[in-house]
Parts: sequence; C-alpha cells; structure tokens
Amino acid sequence: MKLSFPIQGGDFTHAGHPSSEVKKVLKQLDIDVKTIKSIVIALYEAEVNVVAHAYRGTVDVEIDENKICILVSDEGPGIPDIELAMQPGYSTASKEVRDMGFGAGLGLPNIKKNTDELSIESEVGKGTTVKMLNYFS
Repeated sequence: MKLSFPIQGGDFTHAGHPSSEVKKVLKQLDIDVKTIKSIVIALYEAEVNVVAHAYRGTVDVEIDENKICILVSDEGPGIPDIELAMQPGYSTASKEVRDMGFGAGLGLPNIKKNTDELSIESEVGKGTTVKMLNYFS
C-alpha cells in the first residue's frame, strides 16, 4: 500500500494530517498499538520540521505486511550539520515558531528514538530527505 501527502511550509494548522491518516490505516491493519504510537510520533515530528523550516514537502508512505517505510522530503534550507541537529535541544527554529510551542530541538532526536532505522540526507540550499523505517512485531 502506498500513500502520499503534501506538506506546506508554515501551515501549522494542517501539520499532523499525514500522521493522523497513517494512524487510521495502521489501526485498520490491526498493527500493534505501541508500534503505531512510535510511527505516528516520528512522522508528526518530521511533518512539523517541514512546516517549521521548509517551503514545502511531501510524505510518501509504503506499507507491506512486515514494515512501514516513510520518506519525508522537503524543499528548504537544508541541514548544514546533521550530527549537530541530532543533539537534543539544538534548534534553528525562528522566534515565531518557538512562540507557537514548536522548535524545542527535540524533533530529530524523537524521530530517531521512535524508528527502527533512520537516515537523513540534506543539501544546504536545496532540502532534506528523512527516511524512517519501522518493522511490525
């Protein structure tokens, strides 16, 4: 099964739509509740990163009987230092984003904590692609 969702940078009102839809599908597939929770947390964090930092992005989801693979790609400023960005508390979010309650610098660490496999590719001035893989128990 394949799903795809657009994300618009700056649109905090609709942040969480893809993760909500994926959650519904996983419940219908009778996936373990704990596994669903981890997947939804990771995807939501990735969505908010696109909304907070990029111009636009897409969520592409592929689900089979053993796993879910989620690719979140964006067009944005990119991440100059992925290792630094993975440190809890490190944030480049604007004051406006922080004032809304986002941008605490926990997004990427939370994604890593809630995925079985994570890879991040980024090019400064071009964008970022986050690939998340979770296996079903």
